Amino acid sequence: MTTPPPALIVAGHGTRDDAGAEAFRDFVRELGRRHPDLPVAGGFIELSPPPLGDAVTELVERGVHRFAAVPLMLVSAGHAKGDIPAALAREKERHPGITYTYGRPLGPHPSLLNVLERRLDEAFGGTARTPEDRADVTVLLVGRGSTDPDANAEVHKAARLLWEGRGYAGVETAFVSLAAPDVPSGLDRCVKLGAKRIVVLPYFLFTGILPDRVQQQTEGWAAAHPEVEVRSAEVIGPEPELLDLVMERYEEAVKGDLRMNCDSCVYRIALPGFEDKVGLPQQPHFHPDDDGHHHHHGHHHGTHSHAH
Repeated sequence: MTTPPPALIVAGHGTRDDAGAEAFRDFVRELGRRHPDLPVAGGFIELSPPPLGDAVTELVERGVHRFAAVPLMLVSAGHAKGDIPAALAREKERHPGITYTYGRPLGPHPSLLNVLERRLDEAFGGTARTPEDRADVTVLLVGRGSTDPDANAEVHKAARLLWEGRGYAGVETAFVSLAAPDVPSGLDRCVKLGAKRIVVLPYFLFTGILPDRVQQQTEGWAAAHPEVEVRSAEVIGPEPELLDLVMERYEEAVKGDLRMNCDSCVYRIALPGFEDKVGLPQQPHFHPDDDGHHHHHGHHHGTHSHAH
């Protein structure tokens, strides 16, 4: 008898936006439809139901004991580095006998960069396809923003990779929360660099409060600067490329072929201004919808550990 493959757990950030949370749940359902032989469930770290613990419990009740968890996140910040591993460690306490492997965040994968390129082209009505069309287009890639410098650097990496070989005048970066520059400052910077046509590109998977805020701030800035052409692009969305990439990350986790970035991890390396974070234990993130939290008495920590 062959051993069934590990189940897939998809871990999301969570959002206060109902449509964004439903987009995640739809995405998980579509993964399940595409892979009928694979048990698939998804949950959130915070803000939205269901919590990650409920997704694990749902699969355990279906007889699953082996899992591979994939963070549905573009960058490796606090959630991917600490909250999810700690939450999974807690589920191991709740459900003795389960085993799991942990995949890496999606990152600026070439297939997602191709989706971003499509979103930029759509923002110009399909007329920004060649380097000649793009020579006067400056892109402002807007990330979520983090207190983790490594996570913010990942957005800069995505911006550079998006710029390479595609012919845009430039790809600048900004953040919607927790990190500078903010969207208006990022747009100011584009103008100082000589931009005449700017497209603001949200580096987000699904719609939600923060992508909406990016668009509102962009519209506010554009109203105050009528001399500059500014357009807003859409989020990545539940594209086939994203569905395929999650499965690629799942396969890596199952095979143990993980290449998570630890070189500039704030929990491992003393970075200027962040020295106090080195070796910091990671606590499970309290989820308000998590009925099981009372089983956990707070004295067990999941320590931060990247899989290698």
